Amino acid sequence: MTGLDKIVEQIRRDAEEIAERNIQEGKEEARRIRQEGEKNAQRKRRELKESAIRASEERMARLRSAADLLCRKRLLEEKQRLIQEVVQGAKESLYCLPKKEYFDLLIQLVKKYAWKQEGEIKFSSTDFQRMPEGFAQRVQQELPNGAVLRISPQTVEIDGGFVLVYGGVEENCSFQALFESSQELLQDEVQEKLFHSAL
Repeated sequence: MTGLDKIVEQIRRDAEEIAERNIQEGKEEARRIRQEGEKNAQRKRRELKESAIRASEERMARLRSAADLLCRKRLLEEKQRLIQEVVQGAKESLYCLPKKEYFDLLIQLVKKYAWKQEGEIKFSSTDFQRMPEGFAQRVQQELPNGAVLRISPQTVEIDGGFVLVYGGVEENCSFQALFESSQELLQDEVQEKLFHSAL
């Protein structure tokens, strides 16, 4: 083997060693990149999974909150409906009272709302026609001192109860007006009886 052949052989061996080293380094770099890629993929999968879980939990919390709100709203609506039903039933029961009890109730209302002065009292045509005998005298007997009420022959368009007239001033004591003026108080009392006593 000549000197030139030796040099060429040495260059070839060196080149093979360099190539082998480069291949090994390339394989090592590829393995490192693959491991880093797998770590990044695992981290990304974990992040995506955690993000999806968080988003799912947030969505569930919003859905629960919306469902709770809807449930409270429907419960409130149902309570209001029941309260109105009870109040309306109480008002309607007044019209169904037996005659004696009905006019006894009117006497109690006259005592409560009469002013201590002279005036007149007007009834619906139905109540005026079915008024028991001696009712006018009974009204006078039950009034507080200083109060005088004359039963007017004129009737008024009301559902039941009466209207007190003092000069130009009228006080509407019809059942409708009394229930409307006491609506909040009645609703509160009915709510207390229906929903707090049940607890």
